[in-house]
Amino acid sequence: MKAFRKGNSQREFHQSFALQSAMEYLMTYGWAILIIAVVLAALFELGVFNPMTFAPKASPGSCQVLRPEGAGTTDFISLSGECNGELPQYAAQFNGQSSAIETSGINSLSTSNYVTISFWMDWSGATSTTPLGFGGSSCSSQALLWEQSSTCWGFNPCGVYSVYGINAQPIIGRWVFVTAIYNTTMTNSRLFINGVQQTLTQCAGSASNLVISNSILFGMGEWSGDFSGSIANVQVYNTALSSNDIKALYQEGIGGAPIKIQNLVAWYPLNGNANDYSGNGNNGVPSGVTYTSNWYSGYSAP
Repeated sequence: MKAFRKGNSQREFHQSFALQSAMEYLMTYGWAILIIAVVLAALFELGVFNPMTFAPKASPGSCQVLRPEGAGTTDFISLSGECNGELPQYAAQFNGQSSAIETSGINSLSTSNYVTISFWMDWSGATSTTPLGFGGSSCSSQALLWEQSSTCWGFNPCGVYSVYGINAQPIIGRWVFVTAIYNTTMTNSRLFINGVQQTLTQCAGSASNLVISNSILFGMGEWSGDFSGSIANVQVYNTALSSNDIKALYQEGIGGAPIKIQNLVAWYPLNGNANDYSGNGNNGVPSGVTYTSNWYSGYSAP
């Protein structure tokens, strides 16, 4: 009985000692462990562990179109610089209140039979928003790319309440590639998301023609709501790109260079500025726009 009590007492002693040692360890190192956990969580939130953080980034203006014979010419033009599709260093961020980039005087748009505009967009999901429109901030001459009517988003011939669109819920909160082919009649206008043509339905109003002008406004609408989110790599063509062209642009990713540069009339990478790198000198005028280097949350390369 004495041996049993002695062994039992020894076990209790060792258990008590182990418990006391564990408590002393937690008291000594617990705060350090907690601080490390908080720091790791913050770094994860900032995207430090995102592999895109370490991917090569293209500097502003690293790729552009050269036009030896001057703006508006198409002879002997070529792409010059680092045009291999590297991720951009920055993307333009719009605050949904007062941010905008306005362009004007883009030749051959208002007189073109077709206009194709492509861009990458990370939309925050604001209930009413305008990433892009024609005619500056005057709604009377603006053809909006996106306008809400319940869950319907798409073209809106400004001046009348008429929406042709799709359900846009799947494109909220992540980067998507949007391509719009404009014609003055809605029957010939087309909309692509991530290289796939969408079926447009008229979900509000009556039939109306689109208005195409030689000025484009990014991020702000007269009555439709200002855009909240980020935009990158806006390309403007004075022709209707084919489905294969649009798929090829999508596969290039967010840092892709233009194709069919003979038809390219403006190119805004928005990689740190609002300059036009098409060689045509149609620089945008930014107001309240910030350029973020931590843009790649929600972006997946095609």
